[in-house]
Amino acid sequence: MGIYNEQGASLEEPQNHHMLIKQNKDGTPRHRHGSGGRLGKLAQKDVFNHVMFVVGGWTPDDPSCLVEQFSPEYNEWRTAARMVHSRGGVAVGTLEGKIYTVGGEDTIRCHSSVERYDPDSDSWSTDVAPLCSPRSGVCLVEMDRYLYAIGGHDGMTATNTVERYDPRMNSWSKQAPMLTRRSRATAAVLGGHLYVMGGNDGDTTLNSVERYNPADGTWSICAHMLSPRENAGCAVYLGYIYVAGGKDELNLELSVAERFDPGTMRWTPVKRLRSKRDNMSLVVFNGALMAVGGSDGVTNLKTIEIYSHETNMWRHFGSMKSKHPGGRVAVLC
Repeated sequence: MGIYNEQGASLEEPQNHHMLIKQNKDGTPRHRHGSGGRLGKLAQKDVFNHVMFVVGGWTPDDPSCLVEQFSPEYNEWRTAARMVHSRGGVAVGTLEGKIYTVGGEDTIRCHSSVERYDPDSDSWSTDVAPLCSPRSGVCLVEMDRYLYAIGGHDGMTATNTVERYDPRMNSWSKQAPMLTRRSRATAAVLGGHLYVMGGNDGDTTLNSVERYNPADGTWSICAHMLSPRENAGCAVYLGYIYVAGGKDELNLELSVAERFDPGTMRWTPVKRLRSKRDNMSLVVFNGALMAVGGSDGVTNLKTIEIYSHETNMWRHFGSMKSKHPGGRVAVLC
């Protein structure tokens, strides 16, 4: 499909699809057809050992829950197995080489169910213990070999609930609740602490930030972000927490970005994204910070931007094969 411009039109001649043959753990061949789509090139010194997955993408009119993967080895997007249950507002995270999807909602109710994706078998399993309570718009992060499911909306109100998943016991346990109720917040782990930023408390979009210390199980208030935002993207990059995009308190899509310095405990602005991006993902992929997907308020975006910390600039870096409204990105090594 070639590299795409900002409107999604192809900038290259279409490439012939080809079949990728990999081996499963038992030595049997695994077949997957190429699905086109390319990204720009990273520096040659980078080690291309990461695979990017875009998981989900759900609307009541199109509950497809597509899953795509991108490997630099082949420089194209390929279709992966879909989740078992189609739902929106699902949280996506990684733990021990697997992808987990947690909670979410459909047109009827919020869900507590959890699914796990195994890239070796290209399959989803539902034998994972569910959350203690149904929630949509949850934050999901890995810390100390556990998954933390933070906040969310239970169908009635935003919650401050925090649960921790132990993969060895296949069980969730409740942890100390946040100081603030938050749905559609974003979270990151840096310096042994878990940071939760923004979201919506049921009345307004937040710029507040709080930090969890797993050593004593306590939450504390941190410096507020410069901009209130929910549905933002978030990633740890070069020792900073970067937050970008989302929606503000006026329900307007954002292109503004900022970063948190744990040394000074302060937020400072960085260059705006090229596009407004609500419900986007911010990920570090093979050493590069990328903004993936989202909505600009008019259309759901397939485009990807890459950030240069040296020039403090974002540039276009290609496109996904398909649109993923509300989908989230996971990166596996």
